[in-house]
Amino acid sequence: MKSRIKIMGTALLSIVLTGNLLAQIGKPFIHDPSTIMECDGKYYTFGTRGGGLISEDGWTWNSGGVRPGGGAAPDAIKIGDRYLIVYGSTGGGLGGGHDGKINTMWNKTLDPNSPDFKYSESIVVAESKNMEDNDAIDPGLLLDPTDGRLWLSYGTYFGFIRLVELDPKTGNRAKGNKAIDIAIDCEATDLEYRDGWYYLFGTHGTCCDGANSTYNIVVGRSKKVIGPYLDNMGRDMIRGGGKMVVSSGGGRVNGAGHFGRTVLENGVEKMSLHYEADLDQSGRSVLGIRPILWKNGWPVAGDIFKEGTYEIESERRGYSLELIVDFTRMSGGMRGMNANNDEPIKSIPSQVLSDVIKTWPTGNIDVRIGDYMARPHQKWTVTAVPEGGGYLGGQYYKIIIAGTERALAATAESELVTVPKFTGAAEQLWRIDLLTDGTYRIMPKVVPNSKEKLALVSSGDSTPTLAPFDMNSDNSKWNFKD
Repeated sequence: MKSRIKIMGTALLSIVLTGNLLAQIGKPFIHDPSTIMECDGKYYTFGTRGGGLISEDGWTWNSGGVRPGGGAAPDAIKIGDRYLIVYGSTGGGLGGGHDGKINTMWNKTLDPNSPDFKYSESIVVAESKNMEDNDAIDPGLLLDPTDGRLWLSYGTYFGFIRLVELDPKTGNRAKGNKAIDIAIDCEATDLEYRDGWYYLFGTHGTCCDGANSTYNIVVGRSKKVIGPYLDNMGRDMIRGGGKMVVSSGGGRVNGAGHFGRTVLENGVEKMSLHYEADLDQSGRSVLGIRPILWKNGWPVAGDIFKEGTYEIESERRGYSLELIVDFTRMSGGMRGMNANNDEPIKSIPSQVLSDVIKTWPTGNIDVRIGDYMARPHQKWTVTAVPEGGGYLGGQYYKIIIAGTERALAATAESELVTVPKFTGAAEQLWRIDLLTDGTYRIMPKVVPNSKEKLALVSSGDSTPTLAPFDMNSDNSKWNFKD
């Protein structure tokens, strides 16, 4: 969170078009957010100077998280049935020096209203003194899934990023462990492991200057946790390398920093970060949550789903979701064979809704999957429903036939139907997750009379249904094409 310039750094957000909305809603005001933690059905993140945010659903965030100790740029991780919180105290070049400390503390719960809520005494696990070439601030945690070892990275732009090992049982520094320099020219690091690679994320650019901040997030990877961490061009992060993950600017927000990764399930991953300035919220620093894609072994920032009118295409074969209605032929027969090529050329208008809607039934209409021909019964308008609630990083949508109020809905038989009018019922609300491979998962908020978590699935080339999501099957994946 360290600034290289001499600047120290409440109203409810109105819902706008989702394609332009990158920050969360409510009062998501935070700087240097920790990795998002789930605890007893709620989501938590902590920030600089203590405190943090709480969300009931992962979309609307408000203050209420409690973290003592003040300081800067915390991180959080769950180990067993406890939560380990780490943060930097002093440091940040305050007074022109690099005197800093990294502290850890435990809690059984993150809910400040729980009778079990009590932080342990903080422990100093790393420090920097005087003008040494490291500044002990901006910590990040990794519990290695391959061997259970706990690692801490820390440091700022002014010096090296360092790596130390902690004891996952106590949160203290592992005995005899010595710090290793693994990167430079970045700060707010975060370590992640995926598919045999260790990834070191770092925040690059200038901090704490609001709309003028140039913060951006870069990454390198290594087969060993101690490095070397190389980018896609083979540049070592110890020499300033790093592949771009999130650029500084994007629409009405800028200054992306402090990466955190949340794996919801296989194929569904989210990144948390802050934007130094949201121009629609007084230029304040705000929490952002975006999907993570993986391309050729490298993480890429995905975008929150954008409203629009689309073909909803099955990854299985490339056929598309459509109403089961009688096919209405367009005028004209086959042209081309033995035709008079000198006759005037004229445009044939596309089939439009008014050409066919009177032939459709007025009640419920089932759906199927068919060959896409850009006909009205195959075009779906997807729009956010602000009052419908949300999930981690997103809100629910209605999916209707373009130009109508005919809405896609889940049935009590775990099947699909379209109803004549959208009412806002939970079975008419849809969650749309961008998956790590760039396709989408589509899920109803509720399946009537069921507690199962089901997704839209192509059980055959022409048969859509609701079934458990399987990231390893193209049956579970969809594309939105405009």
